[in-house]
Amino acid sequence: MRQIDALESPRFTQITTFGRLPECKEGEEVKAFFLGIPFDDATSFRPGARFGPRAIREASRMLRPYNRFQDTYPFDILNMCDHGDVNVVPGSTEDTMMKVEEWLDNVKDYEAPFIAGGDHSITLPVLMSLSKAGKVNLIHFDSHFDTWDSYWGKRFTHGTWLRRAIEMGLVGEVYQVGIRSPLYSKNDIKEVEDLGINVVYVEQVKENMNDVISKLNSIKGKVYISLDIDVVDPAFAPGTGTPEVGGLTSYEMLKIMRSLNVDLVGMDVVEVSPPYDVSEVTSLLASYLLYEGASVKARETGNEELLENETKKELT
Repeated sequence: MRQIDALESPRFTQITTFGRLPECKEGEEVKAFFLGIPFDDATSFRPGARFGPRAIREASRMLRPYNRFQDTYPFDILNMCDHGDVNVVPGSTEDTMMKVEEWLDNVKDYEAPFIAGGDHSITLPVLMSLSKAGKVNLIHFDSHFDTWDSYWGKRFTHGTWLRRAIEMGLVGEVYQVGIRSPLYSKNDIKEVEDLGINVVYVEQVKENMNDVISKLNSIKGKVYISLDIDVVDPAFAPGTGTPEVGGLTSYEMLKIMRSLNVDLVGMDVVEVSPPYDVSEVTSLLASYLLYEGASVKARETGNEELLENETKKELT
């Protein structure tokens, strides 16, 4: 068992790591790890996402070794650990991007990062690092396009990262899911179409979720998931920097994650802002979404032997 056993050590005890996992050790054979990127200087509205990784770790104390929805033991199969936080540079988006890219470049022996932001600007340097092994396809859950050219003359913000990623040739096929925010101009829609993005608006998800899941599962090649927590309605996830009404429920978002069958190379959950949270419900949801992402990776990695051994133990 990778986690501290909650039947031996109560969940409110011990040092806080994601899922009560051990800290990563040099030389350990690890297939996935948790990483915090506590940076929010590129946000355009409410700050606070710099405290997201800490809050998600605290909320993740509720996670358990076996995921019955996906029939897997994600932490054990992936030998998952907590790799701490990137040392960001407050006040400098560009310097922080360099730090994130360099950090991930130095851990190439690990297969998949599961990352807690931070605002959405942190996804760009993650893609800059991952794409050095070849373009990755992107599933982007959000209520916003994030394809604007600049904010206040700044090209690197949480609302411009996807345009930069496409311009830099970091991504292949791109699907955006859950889009619903008001726009600055009708031309915003045309610009997204010109960028070649496959947009799935929130009403399409609500009306035919199974069709949306089929489309996502048809993606060939490696996939990275970037999930802005504001894709979920603020009734279920109020702790975020740019809330938009009329979103997905927490159950709908979990169901989509549990139904994915893709070659996952990593995932982030961003824009969790604990100062605006209510009873930690946003942080709790974020921790479960990362857990479901790790479970997708674990299913892909293979868990037949572990499940068989678990069954034998139960029988004896």
